[in-house]
Amino acid sequence: MRNLTTNSLKSFAIIVLVSLVLSSCGARKKTTVLHGKGSSPSGKVYSDASSARGASGKGNTLANYAEILGVSERSLNNKELYNFIDEWIGSPHRMGGLQKNGIDCSAFVGILYSKVYNENLPRTSRDMAEHVKRKYENQLKEGDLVFFSFGGRNIDHVGVYLQNNKFVHVSTKRGVIISDIKDTWYYKYFTRAGTPKG
Repeated sequence: MRNLTTNSLKSFAIIVLVSLVLSSCGARKKTTVLHGKGSSPSGKVYSDASSARGASGKGNTLANYAEILGVSERSLNNKELYNFIDEWIGSPHRMGGLQKNGIDCSAFVGILYSKVYNENLPRTSRDMAEHVKRKYENQLKEGDLVFFSFGGRNIDHVGVYLQNNKFVHVSTKRGVIISDIKDTWYYKYFTRAGTPKG
């Protein structure tokens, strides 16, 4: 009987672990990838460097991101942020990963904050969510964090708000991408937003 209980507990633990892995960084939505220049309507994302840099793979990074975000280049004040995104765009998702050959959502946000804002954030999206000054959606500013709950009630995904409802994050299928928070897929799982407490 004791053996049966131990085996049942092990099986249950494996199921829980697999569920957590599958729900972590849970942006699994089928998306249309845009290449080259153009706006990013709801439901579409930019997921590789050629999208951000334009068809030639060269050019003014800020101008290209302004076009992606549907804003004027003058409104993009943080060149370091967009250079950082440009270096990572398209990097694949890997649970627990910390490098460009594989990274998860919270690691990407943590590295971005360390390099661009010189701030250290907690390692998990759930812990990050507990350390923000919460904001309403209409108060979001470039660099704020946006949180999602794909796997149920707990926060399991994080991204960095850019402008015009766009945010950068790590999708499990597409890697580092820019998506629209108003896309029905993301919006229904959007849980919280805010600025990290300094």
